[in-house]
Amino acid sequence: MVLPLGLQAGSAYIPETNPLSKAKIELGRLLYYDARLSRDGTVSCGSCHAPEMGFSDGRPTSTGIEGQVGGRNAPTVMNRLFSAEQFWDGRSPDLEDQALGPIQNPIEMGHTLEAMIGSLQGIAGYAPQFEAAFGTPEITRERIAQAIASYERVVLSGNAPFDRYEGGDTSAMSASAVRGMEIFNDAGRGNCVTCHAGFNFTDESYHNLGAGMDAATPDLGRYELTKVDTDRGAFKTPTLRNISDTAPYLHDGSEATLADVVEFYNKGGVKNDWLSQEIRPLNLSDRDKADLIAFLEALNGEVTGTERPASLP
Repeated sequence: MVLPLGLQAGSAYIPETNPLSKAKIELGRLLYYDARLSRDGTVSCGSCHAPEMGFSDGRPTSTGIEGQVGGRNAPTVMNRLFSAEQFWDGRSPDLEDQALGPIQNPIEMGHTLEAMIGSLQGIAGYAPQFEAAFGTPEITRERIAQAIASYERVVLSGNAPFDRYEGGDTSAMSASAVRGMEIFNDAGRGNCVTCHAGFNFTDESYHNLGAGMDAATPDLGRYELTKVDTDRGAFKTPTLRNISDTAPYLHDGSEATLADVVEFYNKGGVKNDWLSQEIRPLNLSDRDKADLIAFLEALNGEVTGTERPASLP
């Protein structure tokens, strides 16, 4: 697989038990966009992670079957090739495990795995697809998970103006974006790079920014999994690749625009007893904030894997 400019093949996470293949990727694409994986046939993976919305859904929090509204923003699928743990709280160890979670969530796709498999077994066109991908026509939960994960691993964002600038094309970014990059990387100013690190602009770790912590019953994020006190209100750092396409922002979708997010960080998040030590008031000027947004917009690149199936089985 040829990666877009700026991405690092050595950082890819592909389990040895699920090597990529063209047939598996194409099966995964079909399953990803097939609403028949949900209990009432109305919600697919692509409903909440749509290519037209930066592989998110444009809502503060996602809507599942029967109009039920969840509690967290739909994170993008882009560049999950470079991540093991999934979800805002990291509760799934890999994409294979993650793929089956929403299917069983009562307010997302609302199915059981057994009933979902039965639905697919009743669709004649799927058996040949599974045989092409796995060698035999059997439809199992493991194969469904592996196929969806394989497709998600080819949804990639790279070759952004930032990547071309880093590659030596000094005209690829505006002067404002270059100043914003300096703020982003400066520990004494933006200090964004502390958490949004590396080529994928994430440390793949968990931080409390204070978002939602002033609610009567706050979402405690990573803490619900680990029960470690310092994980209270901590959520995974998202990639900033194509960040302009994935509004609204933060785990609860509480910030509508990039300007809102920058101002949220500028004021130092929301104070609480578990606020990450990296979060502090930044005292950025209006020009600083505009420059920072210009840099973030320069992370919008070419996205692969956006094609929807022409038809489903």
